[in-house]
Amino acid sequence: MEPVDHSDGHGGHGGALVPDEPIANPGVPEHLPRPTDVDPAKEKRAERQVAGFFGLSAICTILFAVSYFTFDVGDNWHVVGGLGASTVALGGTLGLSLLFIGIAIIHWSRKLMGDDELVEMRHPAYSGEADRQRTLDDLRTGYEETGIARRPLIVRSALGSLALLGVPAVILLRDLGPLPGDKLYHTIWGQGGRKITVIEDGEEVEVEVPKMRISRDAIGTPILASDLEIGDLVNAQPEVLFNPERYYVPHAEVEGAALQTHKSKASLILLRMEPEDIKPGKGREDWSVNGIVAYSKICTHVGCPISLNERTTHHLLCPCHQSTFDMTDSGNVIFGPAGRPLPQLPIEIDDQGYLVAQSDFTEPVGPSFWERDYEER
Repeated sequence: MEPVDHSDGHGGHGGALVPDEPIANPGVPEHLPRPTDVDPAKEKRAERQVAGFFGLSAICTILFAVSYFTFDVGDNWHVVGGLGASTVALGGTLGLSLLFIGIAIIHWSRKLMGDDELVEMRHPAYSGEADRQRTLDDLRTGYEETGIARRPLIVRSALGSLALLGVPAVILLRDLGPLPGDKLYHTIWGQGGRKITVIEDGEEVEVEVPKMRISRDAIGTPILASDLEIGDLVNAQPEVLFNPERYYVPHAEVEGAALQTHKSKASLILLRMEPEDIKPGKGREDWSVNGIVAYSKICTHVGCPISLNERTTHHLLCPCHQSTFDMTDSGNVIFGPAGRPLPQLPIEIDDQGYLVAQSDFTEPVGPSFWERDYEER
């Protein structure tokens, strides 16, 4: 048995010398042609069967889309085996769609693709140019043996069924949740100062809701401007979350998940500094009170809560990714990945000396989103 030389042409070897047949060839049973290899009619029938399975897959995908819009989740009158019709229909149609594609591919490979037995000897790890070329030739041969070029019916049916599988993916995007609408642009701070109609003594009366007081986070006590000293940093929330009756807000709107949503969007940082340190932006000359400024606590990078204050510089640092905001200069970013300043809440003092919000934030709080506009301050 002659050894095979795998030298690399430079005096070295790409691998060890190995025999072309390291063990005796045990032989393989005599190759028997399949019916589809010798009978054109059976070959054509197998081709139609494969296309039929791809077609069934496409039909099931369409039925998935129909089921999604036909059956409502929770319909008790559509119960199948203890499961709702929506669950059964969606799971059954999508499962059958994938199953028929698998059956079609297996049937295709067993009846129509190449059916030759191959023996491949182990070779050194290094592949020479001849081996690489042989690999490309094998790939080309495999492509030709699939019969794709000669069987356009299978190709078209396969592409059609696979393309339709994108329909369930698009439809299911709807179940990620309802679109937010304009909820990203507003917070509960806007509840104060509005006019509403209430029933008093059987008559409709228009009243003005008091402007929203700023309360200490967790305990909910309103904050007197006179209580804050230079350098104080206070985490705050709107008083409506602790006293909804004062602002004519039903309890149902500030409980459970709704409460957590309101708290996350309305969280504030109050900071008091020397009034002369503040450099108000255009149109923000009256947004502070005796050196007290209020900013959103939500970082504009990815929404982390901010609370690290450099007292001497009045810089606010996000602990997640070190975005740094200047509280003296409209919350502008001076370092880090945040792309926008912190939204500032315009504040004032009511007739009892408590800090209140003049209005809602004039821009959305939190991280950026596609529809959001940004103007330089």
